[in-house]
Amino acid sequence: MTIDAGPDAGFVAVWERAATIPGWLTRAQALALWQAAGAADGTVVEIGSHQGRSTIVLAARAHVVAIDPFVDGPMFGGAATRDKFVANVDGADVELIAERSTAVRPGWHEPIGLLYIDGKHDYWTVRDDLRWADHVRSGGGVLVHDAFSSIGVTLALLRHVLPRPRLRYLGRVGSLARFEVGTPSGSDRARMLRELPWWLRNIAIKVVLRVARLAGHRRPDPY
Repeated sequence: MTIDAGPDAGFVAVWERAATIPGWLTRAQALALWQAAGAADGTVVEIGSHQGRSTIVLAARAHVVAIDPFVDGPMFGGAATRDKFVANVDGADVELIAERSTAVRPGWHEPIGLLYIDGKHDYWTVRDDLRWADHVRSGGGVLVHDAFSSIGVTLALLRHVLPRPRLRYLGRVGSLARFEVGTPSGSDRARMLRELPWWLRNIAIKVVLRVARLAGHRRPDPY
């Protein structure tokens, strides 16, 4: 997965639009998505789209299949969030599949150029979402958001990526982990293990923030 040297005018324009959409994707992470989508050989599959902040960035450079069930509840927003997503990606090269990724995957048979995982963060869902990588072309990218910050995401990566011969760890941009399809070396695995202190630091921050909420403070998680 070849990455460009840095932002260009095209990215700057796309980010100006994406930055108006609520979400947790940072500018640096958006640049990583932009570069990976530009290098992708084929369709981009995005698992978890929310209101479309990341979708807009990806769709500026490739056809995107966005998979999100838009479930009801205060955390996800249900139909209201879906309506905002549809409005935000209007005119972009996006195909929406409004179903759970775990339900869509068994019937999926198309090759994927780039996989972006930012769906439900529990261990069991991420474990299943990582199986989408079986459809990614050799050398293609697999990007995982909230890696080494979310407990469920990180445990799934440690259990289903670290010991297996399918994905090479390239590094991270904040909590966005970058992998490519290929046989990992010992140094690739060691690089991934070196992220564990940062993960433990983030978990400690989350614990402190949750304790603070019990005392009435309402500061959001930093990752």
